[in-house]
Amino acid sequence: MLTGLIQAPVYQRGQLNTMQQDWLAEEVPVALVYNGISHVVMMCTPKDLEAFALGFSLSEGIIESPSDIYGIDITPIYNGVEVQIELSSRRFTALKTRRRAMAGRTGCGVCGVEQLADIFRPVAPLPFTQTFALSHLDGALKQLRQVQDVGQLTGCTHAASWISPQGELLGGCEDVGRHVALDKMLGMRAKQGWQQGAILVSSRASYEMVQKSAMCGAEILFVVSAATSLAVEIAERSNLTLVGFSKPGRATVFTHPQRIID
Repeated sequence: MLTGLIQAPVYQRGQLNTMQQDWLAEEVPVALVYNGISHVVMMCTPKDLEAFALGFSLSEGIIESPSDIYGIDITPIYNGVEVQIELSSRRFTALKTRRRAMAGRTGCGVCGVEQLADIFRPVAPLPFTQTFALSHLDGALKQLRQVQDVGQLTGCTHAASWISPQGELLGGCEDVGRHVALDKMLGMRAKQGWQQGAILVSSRASYEMVQKSAMCGAEILFVVSAATSLAVEIAERSNLTLVGFSKPGRATVFTHPQRIID
């Protein structure tokens, strides 16, 4: 059985007297624990969790490179999963300082952040080293389902993938949460060392999606749906090329179109 799937009884319209079995995407709490201290609990599909731990650590600025993590252990517990992450002492000290700065805050409810300015992590402006021809986008979109084994059976997951400049899907991950799917893929990308290409995700672009991509040095982000105003603002500020409504024969470039070849 694929990881991330469970079976459940269902009743279909027109056959309410007959019980059938269908697949559901599994969703469980996953705790990321750094050097013995729990940092965050996310609701995730329990697959590719090592990639998730690495990608989350990179996209949240907890580490600067994969070498800052000395080990990752995944431990199922009675109601979820614990991912134990061993950080270098330098990065763990920085994480503890960051946690103390957030302690006791109240306010808008965005991850304990009090003011709008606090949600923006410093992101170094991205260079302009990548280009992508829109003639390759349609082929990449057709390949997106290849990384959605759970999604093909349940219709319940988002996908995040890395595509080469020629539109070849090099790899990707899925999850019930779009941010988690992106973190998983960013972790996979870091392990594989993929540099040339772009991100393609099966969701909309919220500010977190743009910020996570920019934090990991990705210059181009394709999303199949819309983008929010804050996502566009952050993309513009960080020099990220954001392309929405990425569908066969269609694309809307919101920021930095110089990377896109039409």
